[in-house]
Amino acid sequence: MLIKTRGIVLSYLKYRETSIIARVYTERLGVQTYVVNGVRKAKPPGRIALFQPFTLLELVAYVARGSSGLTRLSEFRCAEPFQTLPYDVHKSSVVLFLSEVLGRVVREEEQNEALFKFLHDSILDFDRQAAGSENFALGFMLQLAAYLGFGISSGSELTDQVIMAGHAATAKGVTGPATLRLHEFDGYFDELLRAPATSTIPNGRVRHELLNVLIRYYQLHVEQMGEIRSLEILSQVLN
Repeated sequence: MLIKTRGIVLSYLKYRETSIIARVYTERLGVQTYVVNGVRKAKPPGRIALFQPFTLLELVAYVARGSSGLTRLSEFRCAEPFQTLPYDVHKSSVVLFLSEVLGRVVREEEQNEALFKFLHDSILDFDRQAAGSENFALGFMLQLAAYLGFGISSGSELTDQVIMAGHAATAKGVTGPATLRLHEFDGYFDELLRAPATSTIPNGRVRHELLNVLIRYYQLHVEQMGEIRSLEILSQVLN
């Protein structure tokens, strides 16, 4: 059985000599894993570029009957070419970070039209954004949390939960980052919830700390989320 759907590339792994295994968040089927044959061949060139993180695709995909697992793509093409994301080092670092976050927290193999629309529209807005993009990752993660079921309405709501979790870990003898300063960030999170592009966050060091707090907040709500390895790469760019 074949199905037509739009998709957002999350990641891929090399498979055999010329193929890949791609994870794609699809509009009609949620997260799917596809074997894509021949995209790493020298000719025709450039097809592997269609599977870079956050690429927006139009797909014709095979649907497995009765079980989940690897399926294949019958057809694929770029749905909306980017203007800046592949060519701007800062933006491509943000994309690498956010695609890793999405890959850890979005796992359902079912349709979610609202989430797909948010992801699709946010990616296009980021591609077209000329100013204020340094705060995009923070604003994106705050909005994404609402679609995942653990959104907040204020910065203090977020930091309170992280502080309580830190106290509980300390009581069990688990050491972790200090939580005493977290309420200093409440105002920044409030700004990001309202208008991330005009936030008064002063520098990359503070953005790095805010992202760390957000990741810790996500880890409280997403089972086995693990560490986000690309955060350090993004932090170097932010600084």
